[in-house]
Amino acid sequence: MRTVGLSLGMVLLGLLRVQAGDLGTAEPVTLSKIAGIWYITAMASDSETYLQKKDQLKMAMANIQVLEDGDLKVSFAIPTPERCMKFESIYEPTGNPGEYYSSDRGNKTVRLVDTDGSSYMVIFATREKEGKTLHMLRLYSRTQSVRPKIKSLFKRLAKLNGFTNKTIWILPRQEECRLDEP
Repeated sequence: MRTVGLSLGMVLLGLLRVQAGDLGTAEPVTLSKIAGIWYITAMASDSETYLQKKDQLKMAMANIQVLEDGDLKVSFAIPTPERCMKFESIYEPTGNPGEYYSSDRGNKTVRLVDTDGSSYMVIFATREKEGKTLHMLRLYSRTQSVRPKIKSLFKRLAKLNGFTNKTIWILPRQEECRLDEP
């Protein structure tokens, strides 16, 4: 009976860990491997704003530069129905492996969850907005075409973190909003 109680306790702890959003952190990666151009090809979010507009969202672009002090300078090109929104943010290491913080455009923490070091990476982001903590999982790819195996991996990671099919989506390609254009 004691063994059953202990086993049940371990299962509950495991469930709480998943519900708490502990996706873990990817194995340490040389920062130069994540530098460069990426396409944001899929997302999962609990933000009502994103969920209301998810059918209008398209693939975005990001360029990651590793600065001398270890900070990351990230330039974004995000298509919206109104315009091509471009901005930059500086992310500083938090001291936890693979985790960075930025106070630009709201307090954000991002953590590298998974990567193969060359073709894809999965980022978990939290953002403080209007007293709420919002969560987002993003799939970054070096190309606009993502292998089905990587899409499946992303969906599995999203579901493990409590996202549902309604809060996970693959972003359609677009050519009108790019980093290499003014």
